[in-house]
Amino acid sequence: MQMKSTHGGIALVGFDADDTLWRSQDYFDEAQAHFEEIIAHYVDLADAGKRLYAYEARNIAFFGYGVKGMALSMIEAAIDITGASIRAADIGRIISLAKELLQHPVELLPGVREAVQAVATDSPVVLITKGDLFHQEAKVRESGLSELFRRIEVVSEKDPATYARLLAEFGIDAAQFLMVGNSLRSDIAPVLALGGWGVHVPYHTTWAHEAETQLTTGHQRMRTIATLAELPPVLQQLQPLAAR
Repeated sequence: MQMKSTHGGIALVGFDADDTLWRSQDYFDEAQAHFEEIIAHYVDLADAGKRLYAYEARNIAFFGYGVKGMALSMIEAAIDITGASIRAADIGRIISLAKELLQHPVELLPGVREAVQAVATDSPVVLITKGDLFHQEAKVRESGLSELFRRIEVVSEKDPATYARLLAEFGIDAAQFLMVGNSLRSDIAPVLALGGWGVHVPYHTTWAHEAETQLTTGHQRMRTIATLAELPPVLQQLQPLAAR
C-alpha cells in the first residue's frame, strides 16, 4: 500500500487493536488471578503476580507477546516458585487457562465501529498490532472491522524502528501519520519520537510492561481522549496543526 502524499496534514491514521478497539487485558488479568489461586495451594506468596511478570518480561525476547508467551511464562514461574513440586494436573490447569484466553470473544468497546468508520471517510486507516500472529488474525476477523482498514499489520514489536519501516512502506513522512492506541509505550511514544502524531485512549487496566514508559518528546503532538467516540472531532482539530 503506497500512500504517498505531497500535501501537509495527517494523511494516514493507524489504530492499535487490543484494549483500543476491543477488550483484551481484562481476560489476561482474570487468567493471572487464576494462576495465583493455583500457586496459593503450594506457597503463601503475596507477590505471585509480580513474580510472574518478571518471567514474562524476561521471556519476551524468546516467546514474544501474547497468550502463548504468557502461558509458557506461567508454567516456568509455577515450577520455580513451587520448587518443582507443582502437580501435572495443575500444569494442565495453566494450559487450559491459555486455551480459554485464545478463545475469548471479541467484544468491541463502545463507539468503536462508528469512530473508525467516521475517520475512514476522510483519511485512510490501517491497523497495527502486536502479539501472536494466529490469535491476532483471528480477532481481527471476528471483530467485523477488517474491511475498514487499508492494511493490517501484526508486528513482533512496536518501536520507532518498526514504525519507521512501516511508514517507509506506506510512502509517507512521520509528520503525516497519527497513531491511536491505549498504550503510551507501544502506540504513542515511538510515533512521537519519529515526529508523528498520537491520540492516547487509556484503558482501565494495563499490563505492567505497557505502563513502563515516560514521554520525553512530542507532547504538543499528542491528545488524550476518554473514548474512541471523541476521536473524529479531535482529528479535525489536529489536521490544521499538522498542515502547518
